[in-house]
Amino acid sequence: MPAGVAPQAEPHPAQAEPLRFAYGTNGFVDHRLTDALAVLADLGYDGVSLTLDHQHLDPYAPDLAARVRDVGRAIRRAGLAVVVETGARYLLDPMRKHRPTLLSAEPEGRAARQELLRRATAVGAELGAEAVHFWSGAPDPGTTRDEAWRRLEEGCATALADAERAGVRLAFEPEPGMLVADLAGYRRLWRALGAPDRLGLTLDIGHCRCLEPYPVRRCVELAADRLAHVQIEDMRRGVHEHLPFGTGEIDFPPVLDALRAAGYRGLVSVELPRHSHAATATARHSIEFLRAAAARTAVPAARAPAPLSKEVTPT
Repeated sequence: MPAGVAPQAEPHPAQAEPLRFAYGTNGFVDHRLTDALAVLADLGYDGVSLTLDHQHLDPYAPDLAARVRDVGRAIRRAGLAVVVETGARYLLDPMRKHRPTLLSAEPEGRAARQELLRRATAVGAELGAEAVHFWSGAPDPGTTRDEAWRRLEEGCATALADAERAGVRLAFEPEPGMLVADLAGYRRLWRALGAPDRLGLTLDIGHCRCLEPYPVRRCVELAADRLAHVQIEDMRRGVHEHLPFGTGEIDFPPVLDALRAAGYRGLVSVELPRHSHAATATARHSIEFLRAAAARTAVPAARAPAPLSKEVTPT
């Protein structure tokens, strides 16, 4: 070390970096995307969770390449990080919400979902996204669970190959009511695919309260080794309804504490897709609530969370 240069002290765990908060554009559907980005930047968000949909960034637009470049410039001007989401409700079928999926009975439906994931991966690569998010979907009537799992594994293997070529990390979300509904289901899928590092996890904090068998903070600890993205909102036990902070049952300081203790550096994205009618006020309330909750955390000097595989038995 050069003379006169003091060695840098190792950071104490209690001085863990602050969490990085983002907000989902599916909660800003009445805003132009550029306006939504400006609002989020003005409110002090660190990132945006960008849902590919017709009103903001249509992945099927004829001028997609130019549009993606424009969006990328707007995101950089706003100083925001980005994750790409593929959960648009009626993008693929105007009659059926979230359909078709990788599990659909009709081959052309599965192919359509696969093509959306391929396009999302390409968009994510162009935008420098930290992750591209997706989920399993629910099986069609008449589809056995074995058939559904086989289709899901095949679809995920193809998505992983596309992501590998693009250099993008995928973030798979367990979703209540879908084939992969919980952390155990994610772990089963990850193992079936050969435990690929590129298949990260989107952990939805509200879903943990809704249906997981463990306290929310423990869910964070159990999932820490696979986290690629975190979604956050309030929720009640047994009810899959995304609620504004403070109107559900979650105690947030311990949850944020667990994320910091785990060393999580990705985005923590507010997920309130039914609040576009009050998007700006809801986004302001959310960032103020999360900052106040984070200020009440206290990361202990040492904590080594057990990996998920040691405590959760896959279904």
